Amino acid sequence: MNTGAAVKKNISGWLIMLPSLVLFAFFIWVPLLQSVRLSLYKANGVRLIEFTGLENYTNVFNHPDFLPALRNTFSYTLWSLVIGFFIPIVLAIIINEIRAGKSFFKTSVYIPNVVPGLAMVMLWAFIFRPGNTGILNIILGKAGIEPQPWLTNPQWTIPLIVVTLTWKGAGATTLLYIAGLQGIDPELYEAAIIDGAGIIKRLRYITLPSIYNLARTLLILQIIAVFQILYEPLVMTNGGPNNASISIMQLVFKFAFEKFDYPRAAAVSVIISLILVIFTALYFKINKRQDV
Repeated sequence: MNTGAAVKKNISGWLIMLPSLVLFAFFIWVPLLQSVRLSLYKANGVRLIEFTGLENYTNVFNHPDFLPALRNTFSYTLWSLVIGFFIPIVLAIIINEIRAGKSFFKTSVYIPNVVPGLAMVMLWAFIFRPGNTGILNIILGKAGIEPQPWLTNPQWTIPLIVVTLTWKGAGATTLLYIAGLQGIDPELYEAAIIDGAGIIKRLRYITLPSIYNLARTLLILQIIAVFQILYEPLVMTNGGPNNASISIMQLVFKFAFEKFDYPRAAAVSVIISLILVIFTALYFKINKRQDV
């Protein structure tokens, strides 16, 4: 009797999950498997012609833009962690401590997420435009500072694009951290204040440990998202100057929509997937050791 009830309960659970599983398989697994298959063939458009094995992968690895694109993509990821990972945490802590106008500040930090992505990129491209016509250079000119090259300087290009990403995405992440902070029991802070703990100790021993698990999850999600950066360097610099900002997803775009070489585009996509799977596996393995 108990076994039958358990089986019935499991069937009900699977039936509830079935629509989501079907959609997940249709939109994730089927395209992924088709990309793997396409990457192993020579094709005319998407029509398979001849099995070539790993030839497309060899061509991708030997392509002059592949290593710069891969190196730049890792640079985007590292800069996003340096510039963009801690800003939402700081904003969330500040807003959570504010007593008056908290809703106003929540709305304010989220407004950049409402701006359409392409419009946001074009806005920041105009701000960082080199010469006397860029908004930032006009402001600096009022202070007597010479116009700066900004996006045309290879050393500044990736950090400035990451600043754009951070401005766009920090607001939504800040709200997630605020939700996590509001779940902390106020009695913990009251007890800490009674014991004479200052704001630094309260942050160290109560606030940060309480959002640690949330931060770990958002960290891997940020790495996965930034590793697939595309339209920011595509619109702001077109991968320049001299491939200084080209990303690996931009290489996929070039193969697919400029050269119409879909097998090589699929090969790069598979390489990206494998790198992210390895990242995620290492990340969870490290976290599992820390938890133990």
